[in-house]
Amino acid sequence: MPDSYDREVVRQETTSGEPVRPVAPVTPVTTSRTAVYREGSTNYRAIQAVWWIVGFLDVLIAIRFLLKLFGANPAPFVRFMYDVTWPLVAPFHGIFNTAQEGRSILEPESLVAMAIYALIGWGIVSLIRLMSRPRSTTTVVD
Repeated sequence: MPDSYDREVVRQETTSGEPVRPVAPVTPVTTSRTAVYREGSTNYRAIQAVWWIVGFLDVLIAIRFLLKLFGANPAPFVRFMYDVTWPLVAPFHGIFNTAQEGRSILEPESLVAMAIYALIGWGIVSLIRLMSRPRSTTTVVD
């Protein structure tokens, strides 16, 4: 079934015989904006850098955690990962008891280190955002 608007015919009749003219707006609308330059690109880069560093450290510690959990053999890569990540995990060593079953070691200080570094990153990013709040706003004049 065709739509009803396809069948409708609109007719306008004028008594004077003149064609219908479009209506002109009463007052033209103008808007001007004043943009304020914000130094956000450097802050955005700093925030990206902080999260990249935190993510990189957390990935290294997660690799350490998994290698210990699965009882990896002391291959050169495994020793390298343990040596690189030990300074990152050392401040949290001894908080919890380390459970060992055969070669598999559950190292909760690695999980604590990952959480603490994520919280430190969040704090630094919050501080960057706080310090870089815009000092002026955009005004719209109608």
